[in-house]
Amino acid sequence: MDIFFSLSCFIFGLIIGSFLNVVILRLPDPEQSIVFPASHCPACGAQIAWYDNIPLLSYLILGGRCRHCRNRISLQYPLVELACGLLLVGLYLTFGLGTSFFLSLPFVCSLLVVIVIDIRLQIIPDLISLPGIALGFLFSFINPHVSWVQSGLGILVGGGSLYLVALVYALLTGREGMGGGDIKLLAMLGAFLGIQSLLFIVFASSITGSLAGILAMLYQKKGGQTRIPFGPFLSLAALAWLFFQPEIMQIWSLYLDYTAGAA
Repeated sequence: MDIFFSLSCFIFGLIIGSFLNVVILRLPDPEQSIVFPASHCPACGAQIAWYDNIPLLSYLILGGRCRHCRNRISLQYPLVELACGLLLVGLYLTFGLGTSFFLSLPFVCSLLVVIVIDIRLQIIPDLISLPGIALGFLFSFINPHVSWVQSGLGILVGGGSLYLVALVYALLTGREGMGGGDIKLLAMLGAFLGIQSLLFIVFASSITGSLAGILAMLYQKKGGQTRIPFGPFLSLAALAWLFFQPEIMQIWSLYLDYTAGAA
């Protein structure tokens, strides 16, 4: 039965991922609609037939090329579809098909969109983070894992703490080191996951972001002028907390026991 539901979630995730690709490409442009027109090749403009728009499968059948102009189709399309499929399987294996599954579904989809848009354009659209803050708080009234108090404090502390970090950095260096999109994103993460998640999210994203920044500096050779998007690291840390919270808390408890014993 688990195999059946896992496969069903994977297929459903592929379908959602196909739509998320449209969102990723069109949402940052205020002049485009995520509904109209129908999917078309970005190179030649030809409308994509339904049989060429089957998530993941059509990309493999077409060899990663448009049927009409034979231009290469971006690898982003199958990767987003695959990632969304795996995320839904992860939700099912973690929460089952209960309340937490359906409350977490729009959250993980939003984070997947944020990751790709921020990597491509280094922006986090307010159309994702601001409604996400409100939605996360509303969900907290029926969320079995996060109370409305934890959600509300997560919004205040998440947005406020990152704003303070950004302000101090700007005052010390004279340049912006963190955009407002990251601040609103962390507030959204606090709304969905509660204040108890923020310490791990900030710590884990800072470590991974710093390591990626060092590698980018070595590769780009721009020194302190190197810029990398921080949203993906916040989002990945939030996903890690969502799926592995018990394991994270266990490791944290072992660390505290070890330091207490050493003292």
